Amino acid sequence: MRALLEQASGYEVVLVASNKPEAAGLAWAAQHDTPTWARDSKGFDKEEFDRLMSKALDEAKAGTIALAGFMRILSPWFVNEWAGRILNIHPSLLPKYRGLDTHTRALDAGDQVSGCSVHVVTEELDAGEVLGQAEVPIKPDDTPESLEQRVLAAEHRLYPKVLSEFVNR
Repeated sequence: MRALLEQASGYEVVLVASNKPEAAGLAWAAQHDTPTWARDSKGFDKEEFDRLMSKALDEAKAGTIALAGFMRILSPWFVNEWAGRILNIHPSLLPKYRGLDTHTRALDAGDQVSGCSVHVVTEELDAGEVLGQAEVPIKPDDTPESLEQRVLAAEHRLYPKVLSEFVNR
């Protein structure tokens, strides 16, 4: 999220939203004069929560949603409401390793390269159109944690670039 704000080119971040009110990114965004919205999603029906979040996004006049660290599956209603306007960053070279534990899975498979992908969000997990990818070589002494750090650095370079291209097409 921070990279998207700091490297914004051709787009404006109008709202940073989270289902975790204690998320550090919310405080950082507020300190940098970016409006925020947060509600704990616990105790909410998934669609009920997503309707509240959608209302906040509508009020902020968001045109595109860029998920960053949002580790919650969105409801079918939300994905349909914002169809074609939700992007996500995923720490693998999709379609490889959808879901969680991507770094461990790449290492266990003996892959020589990993990376990240920016994709359009659809109802199927990590299955939407891939808009951009960045490769990260896997080193012989890599651990899931060391690989994660290098992939994260690649994400911070890739995501703002792809988001800018997407909103300015």
